[in-house]
Amino acid sequence: MTWHIEVDRNTCIGTGSCAGIAPGHFELRDCKSCPRHPTAEPDELLIDAAESCPVEAITIRDATSGELIAPQP
Repeated sequence: MTWHIEVDRNTCIGTGSCAGIAPGHFELRDCKSCPRHPTAEPDELLIDAAESCPVEAITIRDATSGELIAPQP
């Protein structure tokens, strides 16, 4: 299984919580979060990062089915 990582840079406010939680998956560019790679193997840190985003700018989906993994509604 592979997960697709997306950050809505229009929504992101640049708190950096995602980069602090999952530095191997996120970095800040121009004061906004960016995934280091568009896809990744399943990792609990990705869920934690998406769930910690105060503006829900991060979505993690199953790359094949498109099913939302995080954040949970």
